[in-house]
Amino acid sequence: MHNDNSKQGNRIMLKRLITIFAGALLLAGLWGFAVLMNTENGWFRSPLVETNDAKSFGDAAIRLIEKQRAGNIAFVLLENGNPVVQHYASKATLVNGDTLFQVASLSKWITAWGVMSLVDEGKLDLDAPISTYLSRWELPQGAFDNSGVTIRRLLSHTAGLTDGLGYAGFEPGTPVQGLTDSLTKAADASPGKDGAVRVGVEPGSEWRYSGGGYTLLQLLIEEVSGQSFNDFMTERVFTPLGMTRSTFIIDGKGLDNIATAYDTAGEEATLYRFTALAAASLYTSANDLTKFLAAQRPGSAEEAIGRDVLKAETVAAMYEPHASTLGLDIWGLGTMLYAPTGHRGFIVGHDGSNEPAINTAARLDPTTGDGIILLETGNKALASNVAGEWVFWKTGKVDFIDQTIGVKNMFLALIAGWLVILAGAVWLALRARKTLRQTA
Repeated sequence: MHNDNSKQGNRIMLKRLITIFAGALLLAGLWGFAVLMNTENGWFRSPLVETNDAKSFGDAAIRLIEKQRAGNIAFVLLENGNPVVQHYASKATLVNGDTLFQVASLSKWITAWGVMSLVDEGKLDLDAPISTYLSRWELPQGAFDNSGVTIRRLLSHTAGLTDGLGYAGFEPGTPVQGLTDSLTKAADASPGKDGAVRVGVEPGSEWRYSGGGYTLLQLLIEEVSGQSFNDFMTERVFTPLGMTRSTFIIDGKGLDNIATAYDTAGEEATLYRFTALAAASLYTSANDLTKFLAAQRPGSAEEAIGRDVLKAETVAAMYEPHASTLGLDIWGLGTMLYAPTGHRGFIVGHDGSNEPAINTAARLDPTTGDGIILLETGNKALASNVAGEWVFWKTGKVDFIDQTIGVKNMFLALIAGWLVILAGAVWLALRARKTLRQTA
């Protein structure tokens, strides 16, 4: 009789354990789904403000900026291409709409306009191997066919280059490396990067961010145009768009009103010089970037999209998806695709980040002309964070930069939740065992 009771108790205990751990697995799956959806779609995220009023968003953004700012910032909020909120703040030297900020990788978006102007002119074929146009330098031979390295793929970071650059720059007063030498081996490669521009995966097979690819496009522009890169960009992009303060080189220009760089402690920091002008060295202002964003919409006086720098259809083609990751369309031709807008388009633009604490962001909804510009020093992520809040406020979507940043937090949340569920399941199992023994 005792043996029968024992067997019955074991069966009851086994059923309870199966129930407990089946429930734990279900909870773990639901938790994983919820965390993933929150990372991708912001299920549990609230917009910075609940209203659709741009002034309300601007006021909230300024409060966030002033809470986290350690240096200088220029902030502009646009509706239909026009500034509706502006905020300029500085630690010491005055900042205004004409103050020049070094904008790091945001340079690439403007560089792409220079490349595409040569495409419009018929001097470049987007799908031709870049080697067709180069005489001063060539990609080293490797395991993959270099003929797959096309201009289109370089613009969209799908050319198979594995440099991952990242340029740290050169101290003022020190020699700046030559362009072709930098392509062979960048002396100022960011920490952890070997600095060599070469094909390391099959061209066209995947998206890999490549600062070296844009340095190669810099060489392309010089070879095809016969001009220095900065002279070409000034003549073909800046001057026609009225971006009179913008330049890729400040040395010897006699420019004033340049934003002081600050580190995260609010201490004055170095503004570095670059060989990789196209990838990292643009100096521009909030006012000039406002003109650049406005040029991607029809003007108030019926000026054409592209403002005669690019054809309207070329501008539109730059917004078309050319690269994806994790199932998300993330890159066009020279521009990031942050999030779908809901009307068959994307929020477009580019961010920039460089040491010690430069962070910039310019984002635009091409359909409406609404946009945001943030240029700052002293915080490594403030501009991108506020711009991400704007994207979520406008679209209800988490932009892909926020998603990328959120992946680390997602894994931490997953592990923490799963540990809690496991601990709960073990506690319930032990309690069930104790209860069964007491009633036996």
